[in-house]
Amino acid sequence: MKPKKLFFSLQLIFSLLVCGFLIIPVVMSALAGLTVNYFVGLESGLTLRWIVEVWHAYGDTIARSIGIALACLACTLVLGVPAAYVLARRSNRITRLFEELLMLPIAVPGLATALALVSVYGSVGNFRGSWTFILVGHVLFTLPFMVRAVLAVMLTLDLKTLEEGAASLGASHWQRFAHVVLPNCRHGIVAGALMVLTLSIGEFNLTWLLHTPYTKTLPVGLADAYASMRLEVGSAYTLIFFVIIVPLLVATQALAKPRTRKFIDKKPADQGLVLVKS
Repeated sequence: MKPKKLFFSLQLIFSLLVCGFLIIPVVMSALAGLTVNYFVGLESGLTLRWIVEVWHAYGDTIARSIGIALACLACTLVLGVPAAYVLARRSNRITRLFEELLMLPIAVPGLATALALVSVYGSVGNFRGSWTFILVGHVLFTLPFMVRAVLAVMLTLDLKTLEEGAASLGASHWQRFAHVVLPNCRHGIVAGALMVLTLSIGEFNLTWLLHTPYTKTLPVGLADAYASMRLEVGSAYTLIFFVIIVPLLVATQALAKPRTRKFIDKKPADQGLVLVKS
């Protein structure tokens, strides 16, 4: 066997082993949520009992998690994309300091951030018992990922030249931002949106300290399900999580596809030739 083919075969085998190592636990967890008795295995039969039980017991946590994740995505888009634009257009000491401060929620443990929010805003009216209290924590945690993803794309573009070209054609500042900057940063925005959605739905550390018995989210409910010492219930909860998150990821990824424009070819009208005799 040639060295190149041997090296390719070894790479392929290693990749399949890694994929199997990562996928097998997911498959086993899904099967656990569909079997009558996980310890007996498939011989006990398949059932949807555990999924129905999870939906009735924790359905509100699932809906709340999706709502918080979508609200978090909207907030990070409104705050993160303009922030990345300013950081890309104005590179100085102040913007670099702001960028470093923006990354602090990633460096600080989630429980410490949640404790700070509770100590500062925990006594403000009914804010502590509202789902918006969890939303604030999720926005703080996910905003750096949105800014970093969009900023990385903007730094690869010559925004100054693009905007000057649009301005020379009469475009206003808002038109330049909406029709020139944003379309060129589509892939960065989608990448940031994917991270924000997945991180918000699966965030546990912040949510564990910020939630109340009336504002439980999917990860908190999942922890409660596994704490009940019934593996089938926890696995069914995990299966529902995958069923919810995968369509969201696919729909968001579809937004990354470039827009196609249809052009209508117009044949020029036949123009007669006039011969002039001298």
